[in-house]
Amino acid sequence: MPANSSVTVRFGPYESCGIVEHRTSRLQGLQAALAEDGHQCVLQRIPDWNTVELIVNGELVFHCNIKDLDFGGDGKLDPLCQDAKTAVKKAY
Repeated sequence: MPANSSVTVRFGPYESCGIVEHRTSRLQGLQAALAEDGHQCVLQRIPDWNTVELIVNGELVFHCNIKDLDFGGDGKLDPLCQDAKTAVKKAY
């Protein structure tokens, strides 16, 4: 894995309390899990609702519904965060 490995985290808006907007609170665990492996996350907003995509070297390596990610936390107990880490590792 390169020393300065960058992962683009593309995320769309989702509805919470009747308001649809881009929020990063569900991405905290994912960011923490990737940072633990030495990856630098670059957040990028996209218009697609309920979507999270991980891009490595211009290639989509992982995607999921943002509502399926745990709210806050460090990502250690969230199985989707662990799947995302594995997908990023395989990309390098």
